[in-house]
Amino acid sequence: MRINKYLAESGVASRRACDKLIADGRVKVNGKPASLGEDVADGDEVTVDGKPVQRRTAHSYYLMNKPKGYVCTVKDDKDRKTVMQLLPAGVGRLFPVGRLDYDTEGMLLFTDDGDLAFRLTHPKNEIEKTYLVKIEGGITDVELGRLCSGVELDGKLTGKSRIRVVAADKRFTKLHVTIHEGRNRQVRRMFEAVGKHVVFLKRIKIGDMGLGSLERGAVRKLTAEEIFYLTNL
Repeated sequence: MRINKYLAESGVASRRACDKLIADGRVKVNGKPASLGEDVADGDEVTVDGKPVQRRTAHSYYLMNKPKGYVCTVKDDKDRKTVMQLLPAGVGRLFPVGRLDYDTEGMLLFTDDGDLAFRLTHPKNEIEKTYLVKIEGGITDVELGRLCSGVELDGKLTGKSRIRVVAADKRFTKLHVTIHEGRNRQVRRMFEAVGKHVVFLKRIKIGDMGLGSLERGAVRKLTAEEIFYLTNL
């Protein structure tokens, strides 16, 4: 088994994060620094920062309705509040699947299943995420068309998206926006590209799976049906 998959299945971090741990020289196999792409066999001793890693066979899956004011990281070098502080005691060594910005609310998954985290976050799988977006003022059909077709961010067009206006008045417009990418602050920057300011942003769905009645800041285990759905997206 590849070393990054072994670490991910052991609940250390996502595969991408494990690749960085390996590149930084923090992972050893049988006392020697691990290399990217290295295979691990039964009986090999794997350590991260000198601590032994044991592969898990059963995984945990949780859903959080993230409030704003928290960062999606295990530790923060700026000493800000992290989503890990909202998890109930005794859940084990979990990591967030993907990220939501500090000021963004909504659906956030946690697991120690590196394969599922990789599947849900890798761009090639084009897993759809839907957001509730509130912007100042109105928006024209031309601007909506630009957003749906793709706008340029960092020299590259965003993928096609689906956007639907769900409410509007003289001051604000609310929309449902579905994308399958995960660029940094993508939804906010998409609207900035057409001159619109986002005042509220909440992820409400991953695929067709939503938050249901989960309150802001609350956490619960995923059901067997939800786990099956996510692993088969």
